[in-house]
Amino acid sequence: MNTSRLLSQIKNVALEFKNRVFMAPMTRSRAPQQVPTDLMAEYYAQRASAGLIFTEGSQVSSQGVGYVFTPGIHTPEQIKGWKKVTAAVHQKGGLIFCQLWHVGRVSHPDFHHGSLPVAPSAIPFKGQSFTLNGPKDVVTPRALSTDEIRSTVNDFKNAAIAAKEAGFDGVEVHGANGYLPAQFLEDGSNQRSDEYGGSIENRARFILEVTDAVINVWGPERVSVRLSPRNPFNGMSDSQPEKTYLYLIDQLEKRKLGILHFMEPTQLPKDVKPLAPEARKHFSGLLILNSGYSQETAEAVITTGGADAVSFGSLFIANPDLPERFEKKSPLASPDRATMYGGDAKGYTDYPKMGH
Repeated sequence: MNTSRLLSQIKNVALEFKNRVFMAPMTRSRAPQQVPTDLMAEYYAQRASAGLIFTEGSQVSSQGVGYVFTPGIHTPEQIKGWKKVTAAVHQKGGLIFCQLWHVGRVSHPDFHHGSLPVAPSAIPFKGQSFTLNGPKDVVTPRALSTDEIRSTVNDFKNAAIAAKEAGFDGVEVHGANGYLPAQFLEDGSNQRSDEYGGSIENRARFILEVTDAVINVWGPERVSVRLSPRNPFNGMSDSQPEKTYLYLIDQLEKRKLGILHFMEPTQLPKDVKPLAPEARKHFSGLLILNSGYSQETAEAVITTGGADAVSFGSLFIANPDLPERFEKKSPLASPDRATMYGGDAKGYTDYPKMGH
């Protein structure tokens, strides 16, 4: 009898997950026209043994684009493409959430007919955007007006409606990795003086309005919010991350959010207190941890009650049947870094299952 907690079932009010090995969202840049393809349907269906699949980030509007060949969830063609993906995953008995994405300042005028990318404030950072003409340095973004912020919240709502039409089981608000919701939340990137800047309450307003808009479409139990406190990626910083993020988590708890998807490195500097144990105390929904977990460390954090499930990224790239490999303690394949982004089936759908 298998006594693994990692491989045991878990459920919330709306959904039953066959195991706690979730697939993390990963940009793979396999959508040349920003429309999901048959190849993407095959890729996700191959990984349908995950307890839950989070798709790669999918733009909620054309303004949200910041990388080449990434899919969106805001046009009829994109909805049609995603329908093939969800049907393929459901046919294999899987569950799949669409990750709703707006990159904000992590973009380039090349994606916007020469117009500037948008952000809470006109604050640049050192980084590059991957455009059709190769990597280019990001530019100083343009600050969104209050009306534009409300319109962007509405873009998330419309994307959530589109995701429902496309047959998803729920959605995730991408509030991590230095994209637009995180840019509003953290004071290193938000220096506004209106109701969307200044205090923690004001800086959290955008991501909470987005979450409310999405909950209105899906109900709280089918919504996940992904956060990555203390992640310097894309030039992010906050003067009091613990206060900022625990305030936000308390607000998400009040909304009875179904899933909190929390990215925190398993190895932090000695003088830094991890936030995940605090998040666990403040949040009663499903807590999913992510970042550098192995089967053993995932098993341990779930067994001790530190998380309800763990999401795996790169391990799922090279091991489409990851839960089965965990169950049989089979050797794990390593992903080919050269084929992670862009390209065709090579390094995408050609990783074999066990015994093949």
